[in-house]
Amino acid sequence: MFKTGMAGMMKKAQQMQDNIQQAQAQIKLLSATGTAAGGAINITLNGEHLVTHLDIDEALLNDKDLLEDLILTAMNHASKQISDLSAAKMKDASAGISLPGGMNLPF
Repeated sequence: MFKTGMAGMMKKAQQMQDNIQQAQAQIKLLSATGTAAGGAINITLNGEHLVTHLDIDEALLNDKDLLEDLILTAMNHASKQISDLSAAKMKDASAGISLPGGMNLPF
C-alpha cells in the first residue's frame, strides 16, 4: 500500500514540475508596458524583466529630474505587472501550493 501511495505522489510531483517548467517558458514570453505622465513615458518589459521598448515624449527632454522620476515610475509599473503575471502563472502551475521565499522549482 505504501508503494502505491508513494508512486502516486511521485507522479503528481513530476506533473507539477512539468507544469512549472511550462509556466516558466510562458513567463519568458510575457510582455507588459508601464506608463507615466499619462502615457508620455512608455516602457515595455518582457517576462525576464528586460526592457524591449522605450518611448519618451519629446516635451519631457528639457527636465532631467522629472524625466528620471517618470522613467522610474514607468519601469516600476511594468515590473510590477510582470511580477504579478508571473506569480499567477506559477501559482496555477504549482496547483496553488505556495513555496517558501527563495525556493524555485524545478530544483
